[in-house]
Amino acid sequence: MIKDIRTFSDLALACSQQHKTIYEIFEEREASLQDISIEQVRLKVKKSLDAMKEAIKKGIVTREKSISKQCGTDCVTLKEHFESKPAIFGKCFEKITTYALATIEENLRMGKIVACPTAGSCGIVPSVLVGISEEYNFNEETQINALITAGAIATIISYKMALAGAVAGCQAECGVACAMSAGLLTQMFGGTVNQVLHAVALSLKNIMGLTCDPVAGLVEIPCVKRNPFLAINAVTAYELAISGIKSKIPVDEVVDAMVQTGELMSPMLKESSQAGLAKTKTALTIEEELKQQYKEMK
Repeated sequence: MIKDIRTFSDLALACSQQHKTIYEIFEEREASLQDISIEQVRLKVKKSLDAMKEAIKKGIVTREKSISKQCGTDCVTLKEHFESKPAIFGKCFEKITTYALATIEENLRMGKIVACPTAGSCGIVPSVLVGISEEYNFNEETQINALITAGAIATIISYKMALAGAVAGCQAECGVACAMSAGLLTQMFGGTVNQVLHAVALSLKNIMGLTCDPVAGLVEIPCVKRNPFLAINAVTAYELAISGIKSKIPVDEVVDAMVQTGELMSPMLKESSQAGLAKTKTALTIEEELKQQYKEMK
């Protein structure tokens, strides 16, 4: 077994040599690294899967706003809209977008979520995984396999780039969550290892350079609404990859380009709230209002 898998090329080689899927390679790797059984690895993943489903269940019916009062009702608003006027793209689209909002809004309420890979991007993977599984009747075993695949994708990217907006902008958070979702979806629908990696590459290429510019320094605006957008981006990457469309740039080179882009990005656009949306006229007004509220609370 290849333990030191640090690139997608390493991963593809391991899968090819051992005639195994990504999730089989990684569950064995994790079992070896943690000195536990594969069954124990899968139980840990199931715990995360259950937490994702619980966050969706709570978030989809809750109108409680965040402490700042800026966000918290978008999921219910969208859900009620779809009840009266179905989405153009159908039920899957409805579930993915509402589940993404449900999860990220649970995060801003300080509810229990799974950071996948971060709290600010926590709605993307669950919405794609759970929404698609419900619509296509994928069983729990398949969902666990998919989540292990997603974890493998994030792990490999993390070897080259810290998955944090402060390091490389939102491309390192929502962008990576999008890649995880595109990859897990491709695997769930029977895509080859190469198709999974092309889905990852395609998703990352089309989110590269996304800044992290949170209003008032909070993981709310524009973070909340980015989650449903990037979840749908992941589905697009899957559809392209599963059809046989390939990324002309290999996935490891795409990750290298992301790292370079993050390094070239101004620190003012990396979670510092010093530029971008965070310094628009409306954002500054919100920031002042929040400062006043906090003063009154003291």
